[in-house]
Amino acid sequence: MSRGRAEGGQNKRLIISILVLVIICGGLYVYSRRSGSIALEYGSKSLRKFSSYLGSDEDVDESSSLLGEDGDVGFIPKSFPVCDDRHSELIPCLDRNLIYQIRLKLDLSVMEHYERHCPLPERRYNCLIPPPPGYKIPIKWPKSRDEVWKANIPHTHLATEKSDQNWMVVKGEKIVFPGGGTHFHYGAGKYIASIANMLNFPNDNINNGGKIRTVLDVGCGVASFGAYLLSSNVITMSLAPNDVHQNQIQFALERGIPANLGVLGTKRLPYPSRSFELAHCSRCRIDWLQRDGILLLELDRLLRPGGYFVYSSPEAYAQDEEDLRIWREMSALVERMCWKIAAKRNQTVIWVKPLTNDCYSERQPGTQPPLCKSIDDPDSVWDVNMEACITPYSEQNHRARGSGLAPWPARLTASPPRLADFGYSNDVFEKDTEVWQQRVEDYWNLLGPKIESNTLRNLMDMNANVGSFAAALKDKDVWVMNVAPEGGPNKLKIIYDRGLIGTVHNWCEAFSTYPRTYDLLHAWTVFSDIERKRCSAVDLLIEMDRILRPKGFVIIRDKRRVVEFVKTYLKALHWEVVGTAEAAQDPEQGEDERVVIIQKKMWRTSESVRDSE
Repeated sequence: MSRGRAEGGQNKRLIISILVLVIICGGLYVYSRRSGSIALEYGSKSLRKFSSYLGSDEDVDESSSLLGEDGDVGFIPKSFPVCDDRHSELIPCLDRNLIYQIRLKLDLSVMEHYERHCPLPERRYNCLIPPPPGYKIPIKWPKSRDEVWKANIPHTHLATEKSDQNWMVVKGEKIVFPGGGTHFHYGAGKYIASIANMLNFPNDNINNGGKIRTVLDVGCGVASFGAYLLSSNVITMSLAPNDVHQNQIQFALERGIPANLGVLGTKRLPYPSRSFELAHCSRCRIDWLQRDGILLLELDRLLRPGGYFVYSSPEAYAQDEEDLRIWREMSALVERMCWKIAAKRNQTVIWVKPLTNDCYSERQPGTQPPLCKSIDDPDSVWDVNMEACITPYSEQNHRARGSGLAPWPARLTASPPRLADFGYSNDVFEKDTEVWQQRVEDYWNLLGPKIESNTLRNLMDMNANVGSFAAALKDKDVWVMNVAPEGGPNKLKIIYDRGLIGTVHNWCEAFSTYPRTYDLLHAWTVFSDIERKRCSAVDLLIEMDRILRPKGFVIIRDKRRVVEFVKTYLKALHWEVVGTAEAAQDPEQGEDERVVIIQKKMWRTSESVRDSE
């Protein structure tokens, strides 16, 4: 009897243990579902073996290249897992779910939660982002300026919320953009002409004979202001955060309008000093007086000598007590910054920045805001805190009484004034322009069988150097996001001096854009660069796939072994080679380069196919 009771007790304990184990496993499963860390979302242990995560010594052989040696690239997957469908719009470094999950302590009052916060290595998504159900190849430019497929960005809340402002209207399978905005209900075109008229520009043309070329639109909405500036040969960096209106920039890029995700928070915007001729804020709901005017001083850093700030907001015209108080305080601040009112009419005021440092030196001692310290580099922008100080001009700008730039389009090929900052001669600059003109012609010959005149619109040069790739495309109906790598000389200021736009970025991290927003990525020595930083080439491939539209193209120009490495992953990425070429030796690389042009296939998950039927 005693032995039977002992066996019964053992069985009972075994059953209890099994039940406890089931409960624990069930709890872990529920937690993983809630936190979003299921197997198809985060890199598994096996994936990490070939992905060589940045910052993790695990599975990384320091004695060998991250791209492999002598063609040995280690384990190559036949396919990558597909992310859950709910991640079809994932922006890894601007993912609010990540912020909540890892409980970052951020100051919401200064917009820290809208700034970049990238996942740790173990939380990176090593899966391919699926398109949404019913996804279609985007409508081509210029028709796309005014309409996009609703299935590609299935968000209509802005159409309802801004219905009285003509931002966007849902019409059947499409979303239509009438060109309206919060302060220009009757269309961006008329609003832009009124600004030019206020400034007495010839023929009410905002480009002012080519003197206005680069514009920053802060809090851009769906970027209709920038869209309508394009017809005047003015290119705009339309900027908005991934906030409650989180699809604004996604709509802008789907329309084929230059745009980037960003916020005026605590960090400098990723653009060099003196990049823009004009900055614009139309009811952008930014508190310009906060923190001793630090946000307005950031705009001051970015404006060229004689640059304009166009401000359309109730504070400029309303007569209630609070608006009048803000207007008085803002007027006093800009006066101490040496800005002057260039024009004021109806709902809009336009300030102009001084041409020289004279006004700064004439201020009374102790006047706030102070001038920035001489050791402060106004062109250092990657993860650099804003400072509540005025950025004075260089001696060259002060003597020249302006930026010294040629009008557009001559400035595209004229030697930029800041070229000397890098020790480049005019001959070196002209040679670079000629070399890339030929290279781009060669690219288009290889692409010829696969593209038509309107196939490409949104392009990115992932390592832009001085912008000659983009300059060579001046006769194409495209725009280029020129990316200057973080950590090196900030040549982006040369790019802006040429009348082009771009940003600074570290390719060891995800780029601040939505999935499926670029038609072509140009990667010149990008893989070699991240190899030197000991980052993962596979992570970069997955990130490029996220950015690229289905049926879009990648041009890789790099060392032969780099190109061969990339080709081993084509099947797993659903990419295919459409052209290859040998390239002349590049002196900077010290060895022959090879060119491969790749196209991303259109694919869908079984779930998205089912939902679209």
